[in-house]
Amino acid sequence: MTAPLPEKAADTTAEQPWPVRTLSMRISEYVDKMSPLWVEGQIVQLQRRPGAPTCYVTLRDPDVDMSLSVTVHVNTLDAMGPGIGPGARVVVQAKPTFWTKRGSLHLDARQMRPVGVGDLLLRLEHLKQLLRSEGLFDVSRKRPLPFLPRRVGLICGRASAAEKDVVENTRLRWPATQFEIRQVAVQGPGTVEQVGAALAELDAAPDVDVIVIARGGGAFEDLLPFSNEALLRAVSAARTPVVSAIGHDVDTPLLDFVADLRASTPTDAARRVVPDLAEQHAGLDRLLDRAARSLRHHAAIERRHLDQLCAAAALRDPITMVTRRADAVQQLRARSSSVVTRRLDRAHDQVGHLAGQLRALSPWEVLQRGYAVVRTQDGEVVTDVAQVAPSDLLRVTVAQGDFAVRPVTKP
Repeated sequence: MTAPLPEKAADTTAEQPWPVRTLSMRISEYVDKMSPLWVEGQIVQLQRRPGAPTCYVTLRDPDVDMSLSVTVHVNTLDAMGPGIGPGARVVVQAKPTFWTKRGSLHLDARQMRPVGVGDLLLRLEHLKQLLRSEGLFDVSRKRPLPFLPRRVGLICGRASAAEKDVVENTRLRWPATQFEIRQVAVQGPGTVEQVGAALAELDAAPDVDVIVIARGGGAFEDLLPFSNEALLRAVSAARTPVVSAIGHDVDTPLLDFVADLRASTPTDAARRVVPDLAEQHAGLDRLLDRAARSLRHHAAIERRHLDQLCAAAALRDPITMVTRRADAVQQLRARSSSVVTRRLDRAHDQVGHLAGQLRALSPWEVLQRGYAVVRTQDGEVVTDVAQVAPSDLLRVTVAQGDFAVRPVTKP
């Protein structure tokens, strides 16, 4: 007896697998539960067989390399007019269907409408306002370009005129410019993915100081990848300054607003990323000429000043200055000697006068006039007879010596 199949995919094992038909039927059941939906894309293939009621369309995502098969009724396609064909952007209302025999998913279109330029412009304006509100356009966040980059990163199309314009014009301005070039798709479904990958690679290179994203002009739809939100956010997050050089001056993809610098053309980008060697030489020559003229001017001023100094009398006859100063020194010496002499004479007279006063007040001078000093044995000067008793031994000092006496009677 055959074992029953597992009910769920998670219950399958190597011993109890699902047959292909079971898996295909389960996927078909799941897809059949999906509601009809609207999807936008770009027509890249359209197969229309004579007499067949159905057309087969390949609908591709305009930003990445992904596509789906769509079946659409001939009447629905004809109702859109003759302009619908490969390259047109459309919105489709379709019901997803899974073909179990071939295991493929396709969309059964019920309605199809072209996406006009007005619709695309409206979406871009909405995205523009969103990014502006987040500050991605602010001048304050834009990084300045280096004066002379070590290496210029260039993202461009394969063998494109934009690459030639940037490289040739950059090296005309600065012949030693080094490039790190990444050739990618700049139109079609792989543009966003390839440009984003090249940007990340160049941004990680340590010697790349500026990155130029360049593309020539084209139709409005061709430039839409450079207004893709994912790419714009990648440019905003890059650490290396980014230059947008997309299309011509009249083309303004949103990359122009997010990049650190907008160049009107690839040629203009070459002018912005490196200085002009001839201009730098001319500027250096002007600076050297200005410096030489300034030095000559200062030298002339100093020479005139030196001539004025040399014309002074002191420098014409230096001995005269020394002689004049010597006479002044002699006069000062004579004046100072006279002043010192007068001061010494006055001091000598003052000393003599003070000496006379001192002699007049000296006790020795008093003794010379016959006076004597009487002291007790204790050395106390006798000034009162009450200090002396009979038979006390007293010492009498006179001008020429001293002697002892005793009083006979008490006065």
